[in-house]
Amino acid sequence: MKKLVLIGCGGIGAYHLEHLVQFKDIELAGFCDLLLDRAEDFALRAGGGKAYTDFITMYDETQPDMVFICVPPTCHGKIEFETIRRGIPFFVEKPLALDLSLAKELVRQVDAKGLIAASGFQCRYDNINDTAREFIQEHPILHVAASCVGGIPDAPWWNVKSTSGGQLVEQTIHQLDMLRYLLQSEPDTVYSVASRGYITQEESPGYFTDDLSTTLITFQNGVTCTMMTGCYSLNGAAWDSKMTFGSRSARMDYHLCEKVSLFGVNEADKTSETQGTIAGDGTQRKSENEVGVTVKNQIDFGLTCDRTFVDAVLTGDASRVRSPYRDAYKSVAFALACNKSMESGQPVKVVY
Repeated sequence: MKKLVLIGCGGIGAYHLEHLVQFKDIELAGFCDLLLDRAEDFALRAGGGKAYTDFITMYDETQPDMVFICVPPTCHGKIEFETIRRGIPFFVEKPLALDLSLAKELVRQVDAKGLIAASGFQCRYDNINDTAREFIQEHPILHVAASCVGGIPDAPWWNVKSTSGGQLVEQTIHQLDMLRYLLQSEPDTVYSVASRGYITQEESPGYFTDDLSTTLITFQNGVTCTMMTGCYSLNGAAWDSKMTFGSRSARMDYHLCEKVSLFGVNEADKTSETQGTIAGDGTQRKSENEVGVTVKNQIDFGLTCDRTFVDAVLTGDASRVRSPYRDAYKSVAFALACNKSMESGQPVKVVY
């Protein structure tokens, strides 16, 4: 039986552990964290495996066949280099790194070694993506209006942009990744503006990152996009986070990992049957027939994501992995280009 170990026994590690304990064809052999009690807790929850505070010792003793790396953004590098050197297939949480040159070197070494390696862009495995891709194929997209708004996660390193990368890099990278995946096009340029001052030190001591940012994106296929992301929300009424994909006669509201709603796809909504919805002065009027079609999430996409990686290692066939390491690197480069634009105040070319 193949042995799996996990590095990083925090919140995201626990998310993956919930999936891994369901797999009866692998052995959970070890858990590593700087805090031994957290690693011991994971071993207890897994019903086996040894707790470690040093991942090299864990590698030496367990001789794992695969590893899940679930560490904060600034902790990438040494772990991956040693993992690659030993030829251990690995699954790593996003973002791969906050330093693009480091991420690029890791990609180079993964490719040179021919390793199976993947990243945690689990939203790619959602069943709603089949509907979304079909809509985009049938309705050429002109523009995407995207947003992701929430609160401040309960992790001290997240509050500081230098250790988290900011919300756009650490969280909203999922939306950026899905834009690439759904549009099947790469970003060309980004222009990002950040805002601060809404969240105070009294409200959140030790908080030093952007409250919100707005980015204008141009894709290589000509599609434009605006992406707004903020962590200022106090309750669910603050904003409706979604991505609206607009064509000339229909649109799709894409709620990440939740549902897609299509408008203008019913027979009654087709242009030939809704004459008069565009006024003589060019003003658009809503069609009275517009009721929409909604497809909801029906699978545990996170479980599917983890199972797909494990199966890839067990079989040696990584063709079903939807976010291989090299492709995940492109989403990281996309997000880091936005940060670079915020810093420079200028548009930035996305370079891989």
